[in-house]
Amino acid sequence: MQKGFNNFLKKSGLDEIKLLLTVLAVVAGMLIFISIANEVVEGETQNFDNYILKSLREPNDVSQPAFPDWVTKTMKDITSLGSATIIVLFTLIVTGYLLLQKKYYWLCLVLIATIGGALLIWGLKEFIGRTRPTVVTHLMIENSFSFPSGHSMMSAIVYLTQATLLSQIEKKRKIKIYIVCTALLLTFIIGISRIYLGVHYPTDVLAGWFAGISWALLCWYVASLLERKRNKIEE
Repeated sequence: MQKGFNNFLKKSGLDEIKLLLTVLAVVAGMLIFISIANEVVEGETQNFDNYILKSLREPNDVSQPAFPDWVTKTMKDITSLGSATIIVLFTLIVTGYLLLQKKYYWLCLVLIATIGGALLIWGLKEFIGRTRPTVVTHLMIENSFSFPSGHSMMSAIVYLTQATLLSQIEKKRKIKIYIVCTALLLTFIIGISRIYLGVHYPTDVLAGWFAGISWALLCWYVASLLERKRNKIEE
């Protein structure tokens, strides 16, 4: 059976299988996002969202976190990793590196994924128009719409795109896995910090994760197809 599976891989091509799995992941992510958005618009998730937010605050005072002050400070530090300032700065640093390395192809991927992702977030927020949570006091000031979480979605897009780039350069499998897992961890804790600070509902963050990962994978999929086409032309 193992021999037959190995022959299948050789016949089909590992690259084709990777691309197929990527397409399936993108479609699954989009469907989950649409499902969450539909439930949010219909108000089906409100009780769940409110329950989670309240559980993170003192029972008799929704303005006070149910955790020590150092946890709140840590969460504020973590959430800054998904802020526009850090995202732009991080993207500029990577852009400079790719320019120095003359990796123009990957530079286009980074810029398209980042700028396109930012525009997508803005469009989704305006279209859904969900207001910020009111069931608890915000621990930081936010004025834009709530759904989906921009921090969660943008961190998924940017950090996963950068992780993809690094994994293409790195040869060792263990380090590739470490890079991708680090990007996923950053995306996860940034999303959790948004819920903790009371500026997003849990479903805002869930939707942001799925939309961001889907967009990052879609950009990677298109880039992979273009790269393969370019390699064939050069041959």
